[in-house]
Amino acid sequence: MKAVDLFCGCGGLSLGFLKAGIDIVGAFDNWDDAIEVYKKNFSHPVNKLDLSNVDEAVEKIATLNPDMIIGGPPCQDFSSAGKRNEDNGRGDLTVSYAKIISKSRPIWFVMENVARILKTQKFVEAKDILKKAGYGLTYTVLDASKCGVPQKRKRFVMIGKLGAKDDFIMDDLIANISDKEMSVADYFGDSLEIKYYYRHPRSYVRRGIFSVDEPSPTIRGVNRPMPSGYELHDGDPTDSLEGIRPLTTKERSMIQTFPPEFIFEGTKTDQEQMIGNAVPVNLGKFIATAILKNIGETPQDISKNHCKCFNIGK
Repeated sequence: MKAVDLFCGCGGLSLGFLKAGIDIVGAFDNWDDAIEVYKKNFSHPVNKLDLSNVDEAVEKIATLNPDMIIGGPPCQDFSSAGKRNEDNGRGDLTVSYAKIISKSRPIWFVMENVARILKTQKFVEAKDILKKAGYGLTYTVLDASKCGVPQKRKRFVMIGKLGAKDDFIMDDLIANISDKEMSVADYFGDSLEIKYYYRHPRSYVRRGIFSVDEPSPTIRGVNRPMPSGYELHDGDPTDSLEGIRPLTTKERSMIQTFPPEFIFEGTKTDQEQMIGNAVPVNLGKFIATAILKNIGETPQDISKNHCKCFNIGK
């Protein structure tokens, strides 16, 4: 099965689908720095394209003849971290994504976004476009920590298939959800060599210290140092700040389940933003595995044939 990744960013969703056994034949984004990182890590083509230009996007995608389109339209206008103004402009890209799918008419599509999208008018518009185009839709909110990711990250996922009934893949999608959240220690073992770490809270009524024995909080696009005047919060799982530090950029990328060999370049600010915006690799693999199960194929890890990052130093 061939897929194209739109709004690909640095490639979390692409890599997850590749690891499951779906062939990514091309990718598109409009962020130069993310495109350069994507090129460093994948062998298939990635191109700069303003995806609000629906007709041009449809024309470019047609040359790749994909069976599936996957993507995560920018979600900042829906996010609880922002002002939640879905009319700021980026929210329109969700509607553009639906229009691209309706005109390209791949057999399958996948859309990933923040959970809050369910409360927006843009989602209603996008869903209406997709239904009129003949897609059966399955959508839900997944907790990444129960899908192979050591991070408490709730994400909206919608899978569509031409001619299918609504909820056609729901059983396959939820079948492998774990009963237990994955902690940082579950994923890394002792390799981080820390027990606690700092993650800057959005306000100081919230705690800033987390234990490796719980899932990481959502990896955001900023990574601030612990302020010198930070005072222990009632919810902090330790009574001492000695030796506590924020996670490094590389550690944050690995909590997003990028492999250690994955290359991130650019300014620290840009790298942190790419990592925070990315779909966790293992969440992508979880979704792709459900699709392969639905069509009766056995998932397999073929990423070494498609992702340069697994060949570095070998």
